[in-house]
Amino acid sequence: MPGSISSSARFQTREVIEILQISRRQLQYWAQTGLVEPSAKTPGGHSRYTFEDLVALKAAKRLIDSGVSVQRIRASIGALRKILPTVERPLAELVLVATGDVVLVFRDGMAFDAVSGQEWVFEVAEFEREVESYRRSIETPMPTVRKARSETRSDSDRSSQRTS
Repeated sequence: MPGSISSSARFQTREVIEILQISRRQLQYWAQTGLVEPSAKTPGGHSRYTFEDLVALKAAKRLIDSGVSVQRIRASIGALRKILPTVERPLAELVLVATGDVVLVFRDGMAFDAVSGQEWVFEVAEFEREVESYRRSIETPMPTVRKARSETRSDSDRSSQRTS
Protein backbone atom coordinates (compact mmCIF):
# COMPACT_ATOMS: atom_id res chain seq x y z
CA MET A 1 0.00 0.00 0.00
CA PRO A 2 1.60 3.32 -1.09
CA GLY A 3 2.44 5.73 1.69
CA SER A 4 2.34 3.08 4.41
CA ILE A 5 6.03 3.45 5.38
CA SER A 6 6.22 5.56 8.50
CA SER A 7 8.49 8.59 8.36
CA SER A 8 10.06 7.32 11.57
CA ALA A 9 10.88 3.91 10.06
CA ARG A 10 14.57 3.03 10.15
CA PHE A 11 16.23 0.37 8.02
CA GLN A 12 19.26 -1.63 9.07
CA THR A 13 22.25 -2.01 6.74
CA ARG A 14 21.28 -5.63 6.03
CA GLU A 15 17.80 -4.54 4.92
CA VAL A 16 19.15 -1.76 2.70
CA ILE A 17 21.53 -4.19 1.00
CA GLU A 18 18.69 -6.64 0.34
CA ILE A 19 16.22 -4.00 -0.85
CA LEU A 20 18.65 -2.26 -3.22
CA GLN A 21 20.67 -5.31 -4.26
CA ILE A 22 24.01 -3.63 -3.52
CA SER A 23 27.01 -4.84 -1.59
CA ARG A 24 27.78 -3.88 2.00
CA ARG A 25 31.10 -2.49 0.78
CA GLN A 26 29.36 -0.29 -1.82
CA LEU A 27 26.94 1.06 0.78
CA GLN A 28 29.79 1.79 3.21
CA TYR A 29 31.84 3.50 0.47
CA TRP A 30 28.91 5.73 -0.50
CA ALA A 31 28.45 6.71 3.16
CA GLN A 32 32.19 7.32 3.77
CA THR A 33 32.54 9.48 0.66
CA GLY A 34 29.40 11.49 1.42
CA LEU A 35 27.41 10.32 -1.59
CA VAL A 36 24.51 9.13 0.59
CA GLU A 37 24.94 8.95 4.34
CA PRO A 38 22.57 7.26 6.78
CA SER A 39 20.28 9.65 8.61
CA ALA A 40 20.97 8.10 11.98
CA LYS A 41 23.36 5.96 13.98
CA THR A 42 22.53 3.78 16.95
CA PRO A 43 24.38 4.32 20.27
CA GLY A 44 26.52 1.36 19.19
CA GLY A 45 27.47 3.12 15.92
CA HIS A 46 25.27 1.09 13.53
CA SER A 47 23.82 2.93 10.54
CA ARG A 48 20.09 3.43 10.25
CA TYR A 49 18.49 4.55 7.02
CA THR A 50 15.17 6.33 6.48
CA PHE A 51 12.93 5.77 3.49
CA GLU A 52 14.25 9.07 2.10
CA ASP A 53 17.78 7.61 2.39
CA LEU A 54 16.58 4.57 0.44
CA VAL A 55 15.22 6.85 -2.30
CA ALA A 56 18.55 8.68 -2.51
CA LEU A 57 20.46 5.38 -2.58
CA LYS A 58 18.19 4.01 -5.30
CA ALA A 59 18.72 7.18 -7.38
CA ALA A 60 22.50 6.93 -6.93
CA LYS A 61 22.44 3.26 -7.90
CA ARG A 62 20.40 3.96 -11.03
CA LEU A 63 22.72 6.78 -12.09
CA ILE A 64 25.77 4.58 -11.56
CA ASP A 65 24.12 1.69 -13.41
CA SER A 66 23.45 4.01 -16.34
CA GLY A 67 27.12 4.96 -16.59
CA VAL A 68 27.45 8.10 -14.48
CA SER A 69 30.58 8.10 -12.35
CA VAL A 70 30.37 8.46 -8.58
CA GLN A 71 32.57 11.56 -8.90
CA ARG A 72 30.11 13.10 -11.39
CA ILE A 73 27.17 12.33 -9.10
CA ARG A 74 29.00 13.88 -6.16
CA ALA A 75 29.83 17.00 -8.25
CA SER A 76 26.17 17.19 -9.34
CA ILE A 77 24.95 17.02 -5.74
CA GLY A 78 27.34 19.79 -4.68
CA ALA A 79 26.35 22.01 -7.60
CA LEU A 80 22.64 21.39 -7.04
CA ARG A 81 22.95 22.45 -3.42
CA LYS A 82 24.34 25.78 -4.67
CA ILE A 83 21.85 26.18 -7.54
CA LEU A 84 18.85 25.10 -5.44
CA PRO A 85 19.68 26.01 -1.84
CA THR A 86 16.27 24.94 -0.54
CA VAL A 87 16.88 21.36 -1.71
CA GLU A 88 18.65 19.51 1.08
CA ARG A 89 18.84 16.05 -0.48
CA PRO A 90 18.96 16.32 -4.28
CA LEU A 91 19.01 12.56 -4.89
CA ALA A 92 15.82 12.10 -2.87
CA GLU A 93 13.98 15.32 -3.71
CA LEU A 94 14.60 15.86 -7.43
CA VAL A 95 13.95 13.93 -10.61
CA LEU A 96 17.35 13.15 -12.14
CA VAL A 97 18.03 11.61 -15.54
CA ALA A 98 21.37 10.43 -16.87
CA THR A 99 22.37 10.85 -20.49
CA GLY A 100 25.87 9.48 -20.77
CA ASP A 101 27.89 11.17 -18.04
CA VAL A 102 25.52 14.16 -17.93
CA VAL A 103 22.97 14.36 -15.15
CA LEU A 104 19.81 16.30 -16.00
CA VAL A 105 17.47 17.63 -13.35
CA PHE A 106 13.74 18.09 -13.93
CA ARG A 107 12.08 20.68 -11.75
CA ASP A 108 9.15 23.08 -12.24
CA GLY A 109 8.79 22.25 -15.94
CA MET A 110 12.47 22.80 -16.67
CA ALA A 111 15.34 20.45 -17.37
CA PHE A 112 18.89 21.56 -16.71
CA ASP A 113 22.40 20.19 -16.30
CA ALA A 114 22.98 19.33 -12.65
CA VAL A 115 26.53 20.73 -12.62
CA SER A 116 26.39 23.82 -14.83
CA GLY A 117 22.73 24.75 -14.42
CA GLN A 118 22.47 25.11 -18.22
CA GLU A 119 18.90 24.64 -19.40
CA TRP A 120 18.52 21.70 -21.78
CA VAL A 121 14.91 21.84 -22.90
CA PHE A 122 12.25 24.43 -23.34
CA GLU A 123 8.49 24.32 -23.55
CA VAL A 124 7.50 24.07 -27.21
CA ALA A 125 4.02 25.46 -26.53
CA GLU A 126 5.49 28.57 -24.91
CA PHE A 127 7.92 29.03 -27.81
CA GLU A 128 5.04 28.62 -30.26
CA ARG A 129 3.19 31.46 -28.51
CA GLU A 130 6.31 33.65 -28.79
CA VAL A 131 6.60 32.93 -32.53
CA GLU A 132 2.89 33.63 -33.09
CA SER A 133 3.21 36.90 -31.18
CA TYR A 134 6.17 37.87 -33.34
CA ARG A 135 4.27 37.02 -36.55
CA ARG A 136 1.27 39.10 -35.45
CA SER A 137 3.55 42.05 -34.69
CA ILE A 138 5.07 42.05 -38.18
CA GLU A 139 1.74 41.39 -39.97
CA THR A 140 0.16 44.51 -38.46
CA PRO A 141 1.96 47.39 -40.18
CA MET A 142 2.41 50.54 -38.19
CA PRO A 143 0.86 53.69 -39.81
CA THR A 144 4.20 55.53 -39.99
CA VAL A 145 5.83 52.60 -41.75
CA ARG A 146 3.02 52.43 -44.30
CA LYS A 147 3.25 56.18 -44.93
CA ALA A 148 7.01 56.02 -45.34
CA ARG A 149 6.68 53.17 -47.84
CA SER A 150 4.08 55.05 -49.92
CA GLU A 151 6.22 58.21 -49.94
CA THR A 152 9.22 56.22 -51.11
CA ARG A 153 7.15 54.67 -53.87
CA SER A 154 5.85 58.09 -54.95
CA ASP A 155 9.40 59.46 -55.06
CA SER A 156 10.61 56.56 -57.17
CA ASP A 157 7.53 56.83 -59.42
CA ARG A 158 8.27 60.56 -59.98
CA SER A 159 11.93 59.93 -60.77
CA SER A 160 11.05 57.17 -63.24
CA GLN A 161 8.53 59.50 -64.93
CA ARG A 162 11.24 62.17 -65.32
CA THR A 163 13.64 59.74 -66.99
CA SER A 164 11.01 58.53 -69.50
